[in-house]
Amino acid sequence: MQVNKEIKRVTTHTLQEMKNSGEKIAMLTAYDYSMATVVDSGGIDVLLVGDSASMVMAGYETTLPITLDQMIYHANSVVRGTKRALVVVDLPFGSYQGNSKEALNSAIRMMKESGAHAVKLEGGKEIAESVERIVAAGIPVMGHLGLTPQSIYKFGTYTVRAKEQAEADKLKNDIKILETVGCFAVVLEKIPATLAAEATSSVHIPTIGIGAGNACDGQVLVINDMIGLTKGFTPRFLRQYLNMFDEINKAVGYYVKDVKAGNFPNQKEQY
Repeated sequence: MQVNKEIKRVTTHTLQEMKNSGEKIAMLTAYDYSMATVVDSGGIDVLLVGDSASMVMAGYETTLPITLDQMIYHANSVVRGTKRALVVVDLPFGSYQGNSKEALNSAIRMMKESGAHAVKLEGGKEIAESVERIVAAGIPVMGHLGLTPQSIYKFGTYTVRAKEQAEADKLKNDIKILETVGCFAVVLEKIPATLAAEATSSVHIPTIGIGAGNACDGQVLVINDMIGLTKGFTPRFLRQYLNMFDEINKAVGYYVKDVKAGNFPNQKEQY
């Protein structure tokens, strides 16, 4: 029996029930109303309004430039297109790293102005105080460990994280800290599958993997990558279910050809 078929709206409690029953959690990103309506109706459990919007929607090289105001705009659009999925939104770089009071204010703005159901923060022990403060205010928090894209300039590369023992030990410690301070789930990005399995079994809260193997309690992909709207991005962890770039490109070509030839609109397509 699928837990998520029994409810009208997925909540943090639903995700915990899914982990407890062994049902995997399906999560994808969305950044606008139209995509949210399609993905939500497809039966997705969680919609992540990711700061990856900085790259796939705005064309930046990293996630760093996107602002809190811009994330609120994207989140607001997604919330209006969602009926049953849990909507989680990334707090962007610079909106929570300063101190826990700033983090709380950013989270409150996000919840009040976008209508989202939860926020996501990157980091472990370093952000524990902020997570605790946000959770104490009644706002659900999802954590994010492993490859944390907001720290890309510190890492210097998007390669697999925590292959070395010291970093792996820190991750195992960090996930327990995040559970203790109240995170309802944690994303594990681009880490060895064995480490992800160990981290997942060490906590009671769900883990969501991306490039972290199939022992995680759920999986997440960027929707634009998954449906092939992104050209030339082919990491090992990505399974592409459609090739929308080529399909749309082909359709545009047909449209241009018909307009140039005077075949569009025809008599049935005019008033």
